[in-house]
Parts: sequence; structure tokens; C-alpha cells
Amino acid sequence: MPLIQVTMQEGRSPEQKRALLAAITTAVHDSIGVPVEAVRVWVVEVSPEAFMAGGVLAAERQKPRP
Repeated sequence: MPLIQVTMQEGRSPEQKRALLAAITTAVHDSIGVPVEAVRVWVVEVSPEAFMAGGVLAAERQKPRP
């Protein structure tokens, strides 16, 4: 039973997350042949204040510039 965790910044709609999880499920099924029913995929969302890339918090990148 494959277990796949996706960690991403919060803010996607339920529809976007559903589409992502479905696409990952299909990709795992197609690539390694496990039954779709055996694939487990979930999302862990991270706030922009708790995520940094390149030394800059995501929350700071999102602030409008004057």
C-alpha cells in the first residue's frame, strides 16, 4: 500500500486539492500497478508564515509591493 504525503502551502481550493490527489493516485496506479483502492494520498498544509524558500518567508513574498 503506497502512502504519499504532499506538503504544500495552504490556500488551494478543495477542488484543486481533490484534483491533485486524484492525479497522484492515478500516477501511482499507472506507474507501479497497485490497485487504486490501495493508494493513500493526503495533504499537509503549511501556513505562509511557516514556510521559507531562498531565505524569504512565503508570507513576505506575498506582500504587495509599494
